[in-house]
Amino acid sequence: MIFRRKGKNEELETETAAETAGPRAEGPFDSTEVEPELLEAEDRIDLGALVISGLPGMELRLQVDEESGVVQAILLVVEESALELRAFAAPKRSGIWDEVREEIAGEATRMGGTATETETAFGTELVLVVPVEDPDGKIYSQTSRVVGIDGPRWLLRATILGRAAVDPEVAPPLEETLRQVIVVRGDEPMAVRESLPLRLPEGAEPIVGEAEEA
Repeated sequence: MIFRRKGKNEELETETAAETAGPRAEGPFDSTEVEPELLEAEDRIDLGALVISGLPGMELRLQVDEESGVVQAILLVVEESALELRAFAAPKRSGIWDEVREEIAGEATRMGGTATETETAFGTELVLVVPVEDPDGKIYSQTSRVVGIDGPRWLLRATILGRAAVDPEVAPPLEETLRQVIVVRGDEPMAVRESLPLRLPEGAEPIVGEAEEA
């Protein structure tokens, strides 16, 4: 399911309700840390648990479970690069990125690939290199960066794909888009690691004839 919408890559202006520190000092923010008006700004796209600000010419693709119709992930595509976003519930008093990161690294190793930890402005992230089979049956190596950001009772997992995963000069626009994400966790109780609910933006319609992409 794919639809397109253009957006402005403007600076995120916030007045936080509580001081943020560490990797989240410049975003992404929790909805309780920003002015309510920001959630409804014209350049914002409301996807339920995630409110994002797009780049000009960016494609917004939604990965949807065919049986349930539930939106599982968001994919923002710009030219030869993409940013995948997923949000999960987390405990009130502790983050879960450390354990999730270890599991992701283990899965990459089981697939015959490699997982390397690296320290960036987002904290500890993973660089994965895994074997992938293309439609013609050929095997090639795919590199991706997996970023995990612990927030108040949530984990935002972002995967940078394509050229931006290997070329530092191409990555900044997607990294800034990640910084501008606002997570709407809500007050309802949820199981740890349960996906936060995502939805199609109001008034958006799928583009007929284009395949879904993860």
